[in-house]
Amino acid sequence: MATMISSSSTVNLPMTVKTNSFSTSPSSSINSKHILPSQLPFTPTNHGLSLRYDGNPLRCRHRRSSQSPNAANFQVLASATVEPLKIMISGAPASGKGTQCELIKEKYGLVHIAAGDLLRAEIAAGSENGKRAKEHMEKGQLVPDEIVVTMVKERLSQPDSQENGWLLDGYPRSLSQATALKKYGFQPDLFILLEVPEDTLVERVVGRRLDPVTGKIYHVKYSPPETDEIAARLTKRFDDTEEKVKLRLKTHHHNVEAVLSLYEDVTVEVNGSINKEDVFAQIDVALTNLLEQRKSALGSLAA
Repeated sequence: MATMISSSSTVNLPMTVKTNSFSTSPSSSINSKHILPSQLPFTPTNHGLSLRYDGNPLRCRHRRSSQSPNAANFQVLASATVEPLKIMISGAPASGKGTQCELIKEKYGLVHIAAGDLLRAEIAAGSENGKRAKEHMEKGQLVPDEIVVTMVKERLSQPDSQENGWLLDGYPRSLSQATALKKYGFQPDLFILLEVPEDTLVERVVGRRLDPVTGKIYHVKYSPPETDEIAARLTKRFDDTEEKVKLRLKTHHHNVEAVLSLYEDVTVEVNGSINKEDVFAQIDVALTNLLEQRKSALGSLAA
C-alpha cells in the first residue's frame, strides 16, 4: 500500500542523503549515509521583519521615544509567511521525474520550470534569446549555456516564482550551469536525485510508445494502450533503443556527478524504482520536514 503523508504530520521513512561521491551503478558502493528525514540538517534563512505603519497608538508595538509625541507610530511584526521552497530535481531518462514534478506541484504549489519548455516558448515567441537559440538548433548545434542560463534566470526571477517557490526540473545539467545559477544567487533548499537501476531504466525506455493523436505516453508492459485501435497507431522514438539509452545514461551520470559536487550538502537520494505513490511519499517527507522546521523557527523568532 502506498504511504501518503500529509503536510501536518511527521513521518520518518529511511532515505539516503548524499555526502560525497556519486555512483553510476546500482551495484557500486555509495559513500553516503542513511538517515531519517527528521534529521535532515536544514537551516532556516531570511526570516525578515516587516515594518508596518499603524495609526492606532494603542496597538503600536514599537513607538518613537516618548520625547517625540507627534512622531508616527510604527509596528514591527515578524513575517507571517514561511519562505517559499526552492527545489531542484534530477533523474535519468525514464526515472519518473515528470510524474514526481506533477505531484510536487499539485501539493506544494511550486512553479514548475523545465529548461526545454522555456527554450521552446522563447523560440515560439520570437524573443532575442529564442532567435539565438534557434540559429544554433537549425545548424544542429547545442544551445550555448549562456542562452539557456539566461532564460532560466529570468524565469526564476519572475514574481510567481519568488512568491510561490520554484521546482527546477532537470536543470542544471552541468557544473558550469550550476555555477552560473549560483553566481546569480539561485541555490536550492533541496536537490532531489531519483535513483533507478540502469536495467530498469533501459526496460522503461525501450518499452515506451507514443500516441501521435493524443500525445499520451504508453508502455508495452507497464501501461499498455486501452484499445487495439490505439495500439495500432502507437509510434516509438528513434533513440529509444537499448544502445542509445545506455549512451544517454552514461552522459547523464557524468553530468550529475559534476553537479552534485556543488549541491552535496542539500542532496537527498530517493528510490525511484518503486511505484510512483511511494516515490512521492519519500519526497513528501523531506519537503514537509523542511517546511515544519521553518515554521518552528518562525515561532521561536516571534516568541
